[in-house]
This record gives sequence, C-alpha cells and structure tokens, in this order.
Amino acid sequence: MERDNYYELIVKVDKQFIDFIAEFIANISDGVEISSRGIVVRGEDDISYIVEEVNSFIKSLGINIDIDYKIEQKENVDWIERYKASIEPIEVGRFYIYPSWYEPKEGKINIKIDPALAFGSGHHATTYSSLEAIDRYVKPDNLLLDVGCGSGILALASRKVGATVDLCDTDPVAVDSARENFALNGEEYNRLWEGSVNMAKDIYSVVVANIVADVLKIISKDLKRVLKSGGVLILSGILDKKEGVVADSYSDLELLERVARDEWVTLIYRKR
Repeated sequence: MERDNYYELIVKVDKQFIDFIAEFIANISDGVEISSRGIVVRGEDDISYIVEEVNSFIKSLGINIDIDYKIEQKENVDWIERYKASIEPIEVGRFYIYPSWYEPKEGKINIKIDPALAFGSGHHATTYSSLEAIDRYVKPDNLLLDVGCGSGILALASRKVGATVDLCDTDPVAVDSARENFALNGEEYNRLWEGSVNMAKDIYSVVVANIVADVLKIISKDLKRVLKSGGVLILSGILDKKEGVVADSYSDLELLERVARDEWVTLIYRKR
C-alpha cells in the first residue's frame, strides 16, 4: 500500500566536501541526489538516522566540516521513478557507466553502477576525470590501489582494463557497496579492506585516491610510500581553491597532468 507521505532530508555542506559526503550518504541510503539546495535524501521511512551517521563519519575523519540539516515530511509522489529517470548512462573514454535499468552498450567497457546504491557513478567531475586518467594510464599488468573506494567504480574500471586491484575505504558501508558492485559486474578484486592506505601490504604501479584535499594532504606520505618508483599517482576530489594544499604535499613527485573540470582538479603524478 502506497504511503501518503515521505521524508526529505536536505544536507548543506561546503562545496569541497559535497561529493564526499553525498557518496557516504548514498552508501547508507537510497535516493540521493545533489541539487542547488544541497544533498537531497528521500525515503518512505524515517531517515533521521542519517544525521547521526554523517556526524559520526565526520568525527572519524578528524577534520572540521560545517554542516547543516533540515528534515521535512512531504506529500508522496513517485519520487523513486522520477529519480531513476533523471539518471542517464555516461561515456568516459572507453567506459560506459550505466544503472541497472539500462542495457550495456556494444563496443564499450561496460560498468553497471546503481546511483541509488552508491553515489560514485561517473557523473561528478572528480569521478569523471579519474576515469579518464584510468583510461589513459592503467595497463593490464598493473597492480593498482584505490584509496577511499566508495562505490568501487574506479577499481572496477581498472579491473575492466586488466589490472589487478586492491581497494579500501574507512567506511564499512562503502566496503560492502564496493564488494556488491564487483559481484554485480562479475569481477574480482585482489584485496578489499576497511581502513586506509596505511594498511596496504604491497607496492603499487598505480594508486588512485579520489577523496578531498585535506585528507589527501594527511595521507600523502603513505600514498607515496606504497607507490613504486616510476609508478603513477592519480589524485582527485580537489576543489580548485584547495589545489595548493595538495600540490605542496606532493611537490617531490613529477607532475604529469593537471586536469580541470568545472571547479574540480585532478592531479596525475609519477614517482621519480
């Protein structure tokens, strides 16, 4: 029986953290989108638990993030179908990323990701630029680490081009989501763990970290430590006004490319 009302949560946060927080929320709730109002979450059941979960997540990061919440109960509409209709497949280089209610595309490397299950679906500028970099730099014989894997889309793309992949995230729900998305795509990873790069046991040909600038600075030594000499480091999730924070922390590496898309920057390095 269809309910007369549903709940809507609006989360307002600084632009540099919006994709980061949206991805976390999408790993614990369906129907997440970003609009001019902020991060919008809808559900037929009470979704106030998301506020507590996000606050705990932010506390675990050890960085200050100003965030505001507003929950309202609204008259029911078929918002799930409307949300699905707003999500279209996207092509990035050789990759075709599509939700399960679409068909794969012939001649492309197909990756099935449901945005309602995890926000990293290729549409955001940081994910898009990271996928472009993977298309150009990742080779079949590479051992790759995806740090802060979220939905697992970047590790999946790397696996699809033949790399052996490890992936990790500090959020246990993201770890579960990545595991499910690998199964959904019939792919296998080498290692997947809850935690960060400091727990890595190998040295990698490619390391990918699509996080936020402040965290990229905090974990810079570990990211460089696990990257082999001559290896490629792909850093994304960097708001342009925060680029200097990241660049200073990786100045000992060779900058191969700087990719700007909208207000976001992706930096690609090689370890000398």
